[in-house]
Amino acid sequence: MTHWQAFDVPAMRHEALYGDRIVRCFAERPRNLWAMFEAARASHASDDAMVCNGRRWSYGELGDAAQALSAELAEKGVASGERVLMWMGNRPEFVIMLLALQRLGAIAVPVGVREQRPGMSFIATQCGACAIVYDDELADRLPLPEDVPALRLPLPASEVAAALARPKPQGKLPPAATPRETQTAVILYTSGTTGKPKGAMLTHIGLAHSALHYQACMQLRPGDRSALAVPASHVTGLVAIIVAMWQAGGAVIVVPEFKADAFVDLMQKERVSHTLMVPAMYQLCLRSERLAGADLSAWRIGGYGGAPMPVATIDALAERVPGLVLINAYGATETTSPATMMPAGQTRSHADSVGVALPAADIRVMDDEGREVPPGQKGELWIGGPMVVPGYWANPEATAASFTAGYWHSGDLGSVDADGFVRIFDRIKDMLNRGGYKIYSVEVENVLMGCPGVVEAAVIGRPCPVLGERVHAVLYAPELLQGDLPAAQAAVRERCAAALADYKVPETFEWRSEPLPRNANGKLMKRLLRQPTPAA
Repeated sequence: MTHWQAFDVPAMRHEALYGDRIVRCFAERPRNLWAMFEAARASHASDDAMVCNGRRWSYGELGDAAQALSAELAEKGVASGERVLMWMGNRPEFVIMLLALQRLGAIAVPVGVREQRPGMSFIATQCGACAIVYDDELADRLPLPEDVPALRLPLPASEVAAALARPKPQGKLPPAATPRETQTAVILYTSGTTGKPKGAMLTHIGLAHSALHYQACMQLRPGDRSALAVPASHVTGLVAIIVAMWQAGGAVIVVPEFKADAFVDLMQKERVSHTLMVPAMYQLCLRSERLAGADLSAWRIGGYGGAPMPVATIDALAERVPGLVLINAYGATETTSPATMMPAGQTRSHADSVGVALPAADIRVMDDEGREVPPGQKGELWIGGPMVVPGYWANPEATAASFTAGYWHSGDLGSVDADGFVRIFDRIKDMLNRGGYKIYSVEVENVLMGCPGVVEAAVIGRPCPVLGERVHAVLYAPELLQGDLPAAQAAVRERCAAALADYKVPETFEWRSEPLPRNANGKLMKRLLRQPTPAA
């Protein structure tokens, strides 16, 4: 807690959770997700709760819409505890449906719109979903009835929108559900880059702690306006934006599609004060011609995660948006979003760190034998706390393999120094071995991301009969492709040689004009990059 003593962190106490955990918890917290929203609604009924394409919903209007939709879902046979797939992009119906399901006591199962029919069929079957709410344009990818017979209620988003537009009946609404804190509120399926995806069970108490972490450690306040530019179906969009704004009494500014020019315009028009995005999105904003003339004085918090932020980007944002405080955050679906965060004002001086453990988080660095290593030494990060999920839906084998006494095995190789700052070196399985020398791909990627014109970078190993692996870089750099590419490649190689040991410098390059491939949850799919392609 040392790093957070200057922040308004709520009182804490130790509690027993899920039968085998003793964890630090916030003593006062919302008892469930609907109660969290209702508290904001009571205090901020006439304030903006959601904005999309110029349409505004106050907290009172959003609550009324969710109540009416929950009643309609109940009439259609959706009961408390049942799972409902939410296969929608960033749109108002996503937020309203999420809220309606929480009032009903049903379990929301958001899925990214890039998922295909086989993946949807697997997820629907694995969680036993009774209904699916989907964007109309995804209809041709819906699971086939014969593959998922339990999925009895397909509901296009256009029908939800029509229902919301109809006059609301004045009859008495059934009471809101009152689930226990440890019950599942949301199931989010992990990326499944290898094997089948697993459904992480996000509970009400976990969601409450993540929202309270964001509120206290990002110093969110009533009236904040957060741009939902990352997918709402991802843990970042769902928790860091939507749920965090409900806890703070702020507004969600829904961004249906991220385009840098339009995004900068929206930030100015809506006086957005808070975002949480991946570094590449900030870099695209810096490349926008609209940025120079935009009034972004309201933008005070810029959270980021998923990849390191190049120092050059940090410095450029400080120059272009001087009132913006960048805050790195590290977490995962299994940690209900953040486990670490950079205290405000320390990002530039600790650019190689993802911050320090949040007040309720417990981070241990463990060796291969399950023993804690001394400060500064590398090992796998194990994460504990009330925001860590209890396990995977109907998958005890995966749960047993990934959790020990309530600690989740992150699969990330990292360290914690004597001052508590956490560093991530690589995914354990992504570490390269070149002739016996260990190379952390993220270290090389950090240097590549600092090269002018490079928007995304990924480093993978290419098989070599002599050395085992050689370093190969895949770069998304559309501007460089339009110029003198050999000169650009030479400049990138020179920059790497100046910053890295010689064995870490990429030996081959692949240049792409399109963004690097990501899965339905937005994670980089390095297995696709490893497929043979011509090398420069």
